[in-house]
Amino acid sequence: MHGNRQHLQKDFFLYNASKARSKTYINMREVSQRFRLPPSEYVIVPSTYEPHQEGEFILRVFSEKRNLSEEVENTISVDRPVKKKKTKPIIFVSDRANSNKELGVDQESEEGKDKTSPDKQERSPQPQPGITDQESEEQQQFYNIFRQIAGDDMEISADELKNILNTVVNRHKDLKTQGFTLESCRSMIALMDTDGSGRLNLQEFHHLWNKIKTWQKIFKHYDTDQSGTINSYEMRNAVNDAGFHLNRQLYDIITMRYADKHMNIDFDSFICCFVRLEGMFRAFHAFDKDGDGIIKLNVLEWLQLTMYA
Repeated sequence: MHGNRQHLQKDFFLYNASKARSKTYINMREVSQRFRLPPSEYVIVPSTYEPHQEGEFILRVFSEKRNLSEEVENTISVDRPVKKKKTKPIIFVSDRANSNKELGVDQESEEGKDKTSPDKQERSPQPQPGITDQESEEQQQFYNIFRQIAGDDMEISADELKNILNTVVNRHKDLKTQGFTLESCRSMIALMDTDGSGRLNLQEFHHLWNKIKTWQKIFKHYDTDQSGTINSYEMRNAVNDAGFHLNRQLYDIITMRYADKHMNIDFDSFICCFVRLEGMFRAFHAFDKDGDGIIKLNVLEWLQLTMYA
């Protein structure tokens, strides 16, 4: 187990009995206990009497020889897409660190300077090898909806994006949701906007929709009771499945920011959280030119980054 800093799943505690625990588990201001254990590797799990509460814990370990202890999930990272072949880049507005540093993506894209030309905007997404007829039909549907709402300029605002996404999502009867809010759609545009126009063209919208479909599958996997929400514990696993590896403090922040009073997260908040994580990681990597995990921003860069996120 040494060196494994990942979050332990529920099954671990179901099939591994505790070696020592408090004699009484009651709601008291202070509970203390002393244990004497043989040399081995142990996982110490402090807890509060009620879930989703903050508490302070003091741990003192006496050992005859030098011992090593560490907190799990103390590494923050994101899985980057593996590029199977050289692709043309998409340049994002959030990548302002290096004159809009180019970041490769795992799909073919048009040159940013040419993306507003009418002959490229009005091209319907072509079916890709390996996708089903249903997915191909879905692509054609959202293209038709996009063209109808976007108009002659073939670009959409946050309000128009909200109408498109809610029209498509509402057709998924197995996904219980009230739809996306305007604020969520503004965050999505900030994530995918490549030219700083505050609007999305068809290519940008197609890339966004592919991400939403991926995150939607993760949400449905953990929404086992089809209630339209997942709890904070399931959210932790969902974030990890999406390729975002965070620590406990950040998981607590996500719960405070996106969960309701019952500590449940609905589909709109779920997507909004992932959009924010994707944008923040992308922007950080753009500023982190030497890859040491440390960036330095002036006030203008900081405000640009946070106000448009």
